[in-house]
Amino acid sequence: MVRSPNGMHRRRRHNKFLKLAKGFRGGRSKLYRTARVMVLRAGRFAYRDRRAKKREFRALWIVRINAASRSRGLSYRDLIAGLRKAGIALDRKILADMAVRDPAGFDAVVEQAKRALPAKAAAKA
Repeated sequence: MVRSPNGMHRRRRHNKFLKLAKGFRGGRSKLYRTARVMVLRAGRFAYRDRRAKKREFRALWIVRINAASRSRGLSYRDLIAGLRKAGIALDRKILADMAVRDPAGFDAVVEQAKRALPAKAAAKA
């Protein structure tokens, strides 16, 4: 059987990984074996952190809403409960944005949430 040379295919495979490793430091972008390991590792981090980013942002929004609502005399927990009872369907991203950029609008939302809460919870705040 005639030997089939593999040079072109190997070069393409190597170049694919070296191209993906552009911007990495040192041998990580120059040496195929190291670059391949680093590209695969970077891909795992990217996949994981696309999911972690969603968790981190939700936590940030909750912290911002909590701080803003407490300064208006209502805990985060009571604010969310009041919004549910009042039938106001604003998600945490929008609420956090309002708390930072539109304090007057956030005040109005907090007041509606306070009105929707039972008297005991509103008096506690």
